Amino acid sequence: MSDAAQPTAAEVRAAAEAVKTALDRHLAAVERRSGEDDPAVYEAFNQLAAAAEVYDELLYDRYDEVTPFEIPGAEDALPPYNGPEEPNALSVLIRRDYAVAEPQRLLAQAERIEAAEGEDGPAASGTVHGALGLLFGEFEPDEIASRHKEFGLEEGDSTLWVTAADEPAEPGEWLEAPFEQVDPQQVVCRFDVSAVFDEEPDDVDDDDAADGDGEAEDLDDLDTDLDEDEDLEPLDADRR
Repeated sequence: MSDAAQPTAAEVRAAAEAVKTALDRHLAAVERRSGEDDPAVYEAFNQLAAAAEVYDELLYDRYDEVTPFEIPGAEDALPPYNGPEEPNALSVLIRRDYAVAEPQRLLAQAERIEAAEGEDGPAASGTVHGALGLLFGEFEPDEIASRHKEFGLEEGDSTLWVTAADEPAEPGEWLEAPFEQVDPQQVVCRFDVSAVFDEEPDDVDDDDAADGDGEAEDLDDLDTDLDEDEDLEPLDADRR
């Protein structure tokens, strides 16, 4: 950035004052909160996030410095819950991504499934997409998640959303487009699992890693434990 385009020292200081004011407003809103999802707290949070972002940008442009903290922006948070206070129904939306890491292992598993079923007709286990169809037709998604390495799969990101509703959906109502009509304001809670939440490799001391003393935990081992306990603990959850 050129010197002519740089913010002035006064602009940086004004942005810092705006952050201080936003902090005071946020604390006051928290102290007066009327419930877990008080819209005043949510609004004050967003104002604080916006003020901090402006200050951080101006500080960097003027002095080539950054703040030691990060406040997630409003676009990263779910909107305030606006669903029924006493839901009579709920929907659990789950997405789990996998990579086919070992196709031969996947095909071998599919062949065993097909042989156990003993069905006549053309084999479906000879292709990757056919093998996947057999795999997910035979096992529940939670079992595949806990045994994915056996099936030649590698885990990617996953997310789980719980949404509330006044009444259960009519049978067959949403089957054609199951994820298109999700209202973010009906989301009761959300849990995300991703490698982006792991510690960076540089954060782990080489000696600790060699001795097995590092604090980073393998996501594969974590997910296996979760599935065995039939309980989901979030690695990271959006602020409500």
